[in-house]
Amino acid sequence: MADTRTGVRRPGHERVRRSYDTVACTYLERIGDELDGKPLDRALLGALVEQAGEGAVIADLGCGPGHVAAWIAAQGRAGHVVGVDLSPAMVALGRERHPAAEFREGDLLRLPAADGEFDAAVALYSLIHLAPGELEPALAEIRRTLRPGGLLLVSFHVGAEVRTLTEWWGHDVDVDFHFLRPAEVAGALRAAGFRVEAELERAPYPHEAETRRCSLLARRED
Repeated sequence: MADTRTGVRRPGHERVRRSYDTVACTYLERIGDELDGKPLDRALLGALVEQAGEGAVIADLGCGPGHVAAWIAAQGRAGHVVGVDLSPAMVALGRERHPAAEFREGDLLRLPAADGEFDAAVALYSLIHLAPGELEPALAEIRRTLRPGGLLLVSFHVGAEVRTLTEWWGHDVDVDFHFLRPAEVAGALRAAGFRVEAELERAPYPHEAETRRCSLLARRED
């Protein structure tokens, strides 16, 4: 994918896009109802929705087939929910299945959103596909799209390894999963202009891959 502001192509992002396009329908079948079995994740999302306030505009960044965006919309408090994903196939599934939300195709380093458009945003396991050196710029771009005081919830796999998948649920893919240290992500959030307000680390649920998970709730500082 080329960044139209710089003309620079990002081969890693193109690999991610192709891989998620390839697995989109299977991903929906396997993970489309995952929040049903994730009470802590629902609690964190519920806290974000409640703090964002009635009528808030909330973004789901790296939304996949839109199941998290749909859950947020179903709570009845948000005024508008916007899902953003790099994969056109995922965006198409979201639009088809979840008419209560809006879906846009876009890159975390160049979000299709105006300055201060969102009151809150979530990025659940989407930062893990960024290359080294892209984390802080991506968080700064997310900050741009949040109003002053806006909330951001990020979740990621804990560690320092990079796992590369070439086969995923029977499909040929080529995608990297970057595990991240909580202190590293917290530091990048602070450097990008956020204040970290809460941190939760948990073991995997039985139906998940066996990795520790961390979620950080942060607020954009003025």
